[in-house]
Amino acid sequence: MDQLVNIIAALGVPGLVLVVAMAVTGWAGAAALTAALAVLGGPFGMLGGIAVLGILGLISKGLSDYGFEAIFKATVDELRRKGKSKVDIEQEVESYPISRDLKLKIKDYLRTMA
Repeated sequence: MDQLVNIIAALGVPGLVLVVAMAVTGWAGAAALTAALAVLGGPFGMLGGIAVLGILGLISKGLSDYGFEAIFKATVDELRRKGKSKVDIEQEVESYPISRDLKLKIKDYLRTMA
C-alpha cells in the first residue's frame, strides 16, 4: 500500500485524477485503467485521456509555481493582446462554469486594465 501511495504522490494531480476516474468506472485492474483513460479522453479515447493527464500536470505545475491569480491575469492579458475586446472576454467568462467570486475577480481585473 505504501509503495502505491508513493507512486500516486509522485504523479501528483494527474495521478489523483486517474485514481478517481478508475474508481468511478466500477472495473478493476487493467480494465479500470483503460476505461478511465477512455472516459478522460472523451471522443479521443485513451490517447486523449493521456493527453488530458499531461495537460493537468502542466496546469497544476503552473498553478503551484505562480498562483492562480497570476495565471488568470496573464491569460486575460494574452486574450487582449490577441485582439479580444473587454466585452468579449467578459461575455466569455460569464458563460464559464466557474464560481461567482472568480467571475467577479476577472471582471474587476478587466475594469482596471488600460
